[in-house]
Amino acid sequence: METEEKQTRSAGKVRLWVITELYYPEETSTGYYLTKLAEHLTDDFEVKAICGQPNYSRRGTRAPKREFHNNVEIFRAASTTLDKNVILFRLVNMATLGLSILILSLRHFRRGDRVLVVTTPPVLPFMAAVAALSRGSAYTLLIHDNYPEILVAVGKAKPGSLFVSIADRFNRWLFKYAAGIIVVGRDMVDLVASKSNGLDVPIAYIPNWAELETVRPLSRVGNPLLHELGLIEKFVFLYAGNMGFPNDIESIVECADRMRTNERVHFVFLGNGVKRKWLSNEIEKRSLSNVTLLDPRPRSDQIQFLNACDVGLVSLVDRMKGVSMPSRTYNILAAGKPILAMTEPESELSLVVSETNAGIVVPPNHPDQLAEAIGRFLSMNSVELTEMGERARNAAVTQYSIEVAVESYRSVLKGR
Repeated sequence: METEEKQTRSAGKVRLWVITELYYPEETSTGYYLTKLAEHLTDDFEVKAICGQPNYSRRGTRAPKREFHNNVEIFRAASTTLDKNVILFRLVNMATLGLSILILSLRHFRRGDRVLVVTTPPVLPFMAAVAALSRGSAYTLLIHDNYPEILVAVGKAKPGSLFVSIADRFNRWLFKYAAGIIVVGRDMVDLVASKSNGLDVPIAYIPNWAELETVRPLSRVGNPLLHELGLIEKFVFLYAGNMGFPNDIESIVECADRMRTNERVHFVFLGNGVKRKWLSNEIEKRSLSNVTLLDPRPRSDQIQFLNACDVGLVSLVDRMKGVSMPSRTYNILAAGKPILAMTEPESELSLVVSETNAGIVVPPNHPDQLAEAIGRFLSMNSVELTEMGERARNAAVTQYSIEVAVESYRSVLKGR
């Protein structure tokens, strides 16, 4: 390890710190994206990562406190790894992780270093900012979710409340001293610009990317998951990913209930999250034989389960415009599947689906319009569905590749 470290230092590159709760060996969305990004930037920077212990897809794994992986030196902060689905435990995890990362950052940051910090969990960027300002480093914010707006959208905070006002003041301070802000949606540019009005901080839009190296279209005829579930003759709508407060699961369940007599249609949910228990209860209570609920599967299985459908479902609740962009969208495109999106007009999700002409968009919390959209898909012939899927795949390859994204990150982090 010492030899590898010396070789990295001898290159004379600017040092870049990637600060994130989730990193290798985590495969959950943020962990995957930050790991791949850091590794792809090693040609340009001396990249180091400060992260927490695995607590999502690799929960229970105890990773080394310090190691090299694919030319990135990783420092893992000590923190609690309690069950994140319990609010109190999540807050404890957040507090202990934030304090530990602050201590590590103060110990290792140096003048002239550059810092890229993801803003989830919300305490993380403040710890990184304090350390960076104390040590003369420049920090750039990577916003995957906007706080406190996401809490307002899911009903955990009230607009105009004291909490929201205090959070906005803290964000103004965070934005004021940032070297730059990166957002993953065009709708987020508008929101962040309004929140940082007058601070003259540059804002860059860089979308996440499709995993083209592992996800591609495959024929559903030989799909092992469809055969396992006995759904090879069904028209399948697949929801794969986190089932959290920001996701409109309720409208899908309501549609499934209304369509219980349509023997052609089947809904598959695959994943975890705080709404999974509710979903499981609703399936049992309503006796929904046209709905299958599956446990999460490894990221390496995406090529199988993303191809085990005719249409991919992506959903957000109301008031999420400018707040977040589901990264699962890009891998559905990569699998060449049409998308049925539940989201507000002009949101990034709506823009992606509409611009690629690879699906249908309906507003969230409107089961009637969702049912109508499902009917439109059912009325399409095989040629129309195939062409829609081809447009999806083409968009993933030409617009949402990791190469395109990394080049944009290089430009922002180098100040070009």
